[in-house]
Amino acid sequence: MYQEISFPSLGISFNPSREAFFIGSKPIYWYGIIIAVGFLLAVLYAIRRSRQFGLTQDNIIDMLICAVPSAVVCARLYYCIFRWDIYGENPISLLYVWEGGLAIYGGVIGAVAAVIIFTKVTKIKTSAMLDIGGLGLLIGQCIGRWGNFINREAHGGLSDGFLRMGLTDTAGNTVYVHPTFLYESLWNLLGFLILHFYSKRRKYDGQVFVMYLGWYGLGRVFIEGLRTDSLYVGGTNLRVSQLVAGLCVVFAAVFLFYNKVFREHDPADLYANHSREADETEVSGQETESPAEDEPESVLETEETEITDDGASNLQEKQ
Repeated sequence: MYQEISFPSLGISFNPSREAFFIGSKPIYWYGIIIAVGFLLAVLYAIRRSRQFGLTQDNIIDMLICAVPSAVVCARLYYCIFRWDIYGENPISLLYVWEGGLAIYGGVIGAVAAVIIFTKVTKIKTSAMLDIGGLGLLIGQCIGRWGNFINREAHGGLSDGFLRMGLTDTAGNTVYVHPTFLYESLWNLLGFLILHFYSKRRKYDGQVFVMYLGWYGLGRVFIEGLRTDSLYVGGTNLRVSQLVAGLCVVFAAVFLFYNKVFREHDPADLYANHSREADETEVSGQETESPAEDEPESVLETEETEITDDGASNLQEKQ
């Protein structure tokens, strides 16, 4: 088991404990805390920008209630299916999530499926929800990868590059490897910054999410090739995540090219604009209604008119 983590070119080293603290005899791991922080920041970001995508804060919270369980279950199934040689002998171990074994792409697939179902039921535009979801995923993935750093996992093969990471075991032996967790974290951070600013001038709903698929996929194609713990397709040397990432890149390139060249998009058609117009129409409709407090005055005026007319008639009769 590795202990010390070092970056010789940077002159720094660490030996972080996997346990953050204990509740009684139960350890609370840094990995879980880091994942939770990434998730929380992604949620706060999505809530803060929800109006810019035509959504409400309640829409985001309700969606997460559906998407998070689906993402966790699918992330676990995705991982276990491609490691059936381990889990097939003891299927109950599929439930041992705390022992590790979650695949990001499985989580994304589960989350997207839940979002599609949720938006169809609630009559919210699916592509608008996916746009803000893609931005949130980049935040979560960027921060979550540092949980791999604490666990000394998800690293690459041997390396003598500038950013090589040294892993020292209990016997004092050190190997230098690619810090693929760091590569992916930085790639996701850059992607988030680019898409965050671009999303403010996006042309159509769904554009940001497809750009997320392409950006993350492009980085994963290269980074996955450096890792030593990849999932493989059957008994082949084909890495599952590289295959899925490559398909995402191709899909994103074709989709974005087609919408750029062969379709015209008016930003006024964005779901956010239609949602805002609907809200303004509803407010205007409420303002144009006669206030209830004015009704007594109108009734009084009517009664006074009737009385005046009756009085005039009586006066004429007397004359």
